[in-house]
Amino acid sequence: MSTRSEIIRIGDELIRDKGYNAFSFYDIAKALGIKNASIHYHFPTKVALGIAVLDEQMAALEALIEKGVQKEPLDKLKDFFSIYIKIEAEGKICIVGSLASDLHTLDVLLAAKLKEFANRTLEWVTDIVKEGHEKGVFRLSSTPRDKALMIITNMLASLQLTRLTGGQDFNTIKDTIIKELKA
Repeated sequence: MSTRSEIIRIGDELIRDKGYNAFSFYDIAKALGIKNASIHYHFPTKVALGIAVLDEQMAALEALIEKGVQKEPLDKLKDFFSIYIKIEAEGKICIVGSLASDLHTLDVLLAAKLKEFANRTLEWVTDIVKEGHEKGVFRLSSTPRDKALMIITNMLASLQLTRLTGGQDFNTIKDTIIKELKA
């Protein structure tokens, strides 16, 4: 893995673990055993690093969406859940949840990138719910977008809550979402 990729990886971990405002390039340099100047070579500012972290997440999201284009709605929803299953298994929290808590202190460019990522995720889950409803796989008592908002916020919050209540609650939340959606 390249130094740039390692910096992004560690930056991602620190954002999810400490929060964006609670880490510095020094933390990354220490973790990688390099000098701060090496980080500044790749990322002149912390904002540039934050944007690179979100760009990586966006690329992974787009790859997952593309991979599942031909899948059935329930399988697409399970692909969405796979993001959170991985995060939960790693003991992390969602990048959106972590950065959103710092939103009012983020640089406008980073805040815009975060909103873009969150909106793309919402768009994808809305499309999944809408397709599932149209195919008779999901039943809805609200609009597809409203249901997608509920799904996303439940999964996002489940990662934070289950840090306090235990890992099984994560699966309970995920399984309840599926159970309540199925027609």
